[in-house]
Amino acid sequence: MKAVAAMEHAGVPIDGPSHSRLVGTWEDLRRQIVREVDQDYGVFEGATFKTNLFEQWLRTQGLDWPRLASGKPALDDETFRERAKLYPQVAPLREVRSTLSQLRPADLAVGPDNRNRCLLSPFRSKTGRNQPSASRFIFGPSTWLRGLIRPEHGTGIAYLDWGQQEFGIAAALSGDEAMMRAYRSGDPYLEFGKMAGAIPSDATKASHPRERELYKTVVLAVQYQMGVGSLGRRLNLSEFEAKLLLDAHRSIFRKFWRWSDAAVDYGVLDRRLFTVFGWDLHVTSQTKPRTLRNFPMQANAAEMLRLAICLAFERGVRVVAPVHDALMIEAPIGELEHAVSVTQGAMAEASEVVLLGFRLGVDVYVVSYPDRYTDPRGERMWQLVMGLLEKRNR
Repeated sequence: MKAVAAMEHAGVPIDGPSHSRLVGTWEDLRRQIVREVDQDYGVFEGATFKTNLFEQWLRTQGLDWPRLASGKPALDDETFRERAKLYPQVAPLREVRSTLSQLRPADLAVGPDNRNRCLLSPFRSKTGRNQPSASRFIFGPSTWLRGLIRPEHGTGIAYLDWGQQEFGIAAALSGDEAMMRAYRSGDPYLEFGKMAGAIPSDATKASHPRERELYKTVVLAVQYQMGVGSLGRRLNLSEFEAKLLLDAHRSIFRKFWRWSDAAVDYGVLDRRLFTVFGWDLHVTSQTKPRTLRNFPMQANAAEMLRLAICLAFERGVRVVAPVHDALMIEAPIGELEHAVSVTQGAMAEASEVVLLGFRLGVDVYVVSYPDRYTDPRGERMWQLVMGLLEKRNR
């Protein structure tokens, strides 16, 4: 909790003038955003999202979408977030929906010193993850708004995240040697395709992008519990061809599947699951099998993040925010490289502790003043919004 208090006290550096411009023009600006983006979708009437128009768009795109018991498409943000990972064309639409329904720049907790601070709410979720306010925390609303993050003069920030964390956790905790080998290759999707005999052993991401994308989709389909029919529609394959791909995953990563099935069985029979450090999930008759399969990855990822933050904090790093499978640090520009190195070491050590000696890789994104942080998923929207603001000021 000392590390949590330090992060809440530090806060994330924000571009105050840009934030003020967004707040001052927001009501008019959000209508312009909808008009601009909806030109590619045709799913809005005015500022109202229309389910029937969305269903038409899904059909024209050939996209599979989770359905409610009524047969209508699920429209919650979690569904949009997961589908955006499978279908990149969904991402801008999700950004607009989030912008309309959740985002009010004035709600962001930005102090007079242009720092974003709010209660981080550790252990609030059932997986033990932090769960700060979705409207007050800069990493809560639409990803494009993260463009407001900008280091102060003379300083820099770094965003460090574990590469393919869930895949690595599943590989290590299940003890699946093939899955661990795929992770250690540096590109588990490409390696999976090689193991399946569908990609040459000397292939690279550049030489076989289509095949890699196919096996990446299969891995994500497993993570999101996608069925044969859904996977077939996603890849424009027959159900038989999709089944062969899923069967390949089950065949190559057999130990993982035995472990995953056992997690479901144990949760149902013992009415609980737990992490390596003892964080419990209390299972009820309403708990879904998908929840039981996901819990070991999600909850142990939370354990890993907590430990990494504590280690980095104790080693003198100024950690300013926890972000799901990542953390953000801040340092004077002359000290930033050292702070990044220390944090990478802390994150690697945390992964080894949680995963019984298995080390996860850490990706780093560094931003120094006067540049700003950008999230690739929201970059297009950020540029659109900034362009609209510039037009208003002419």
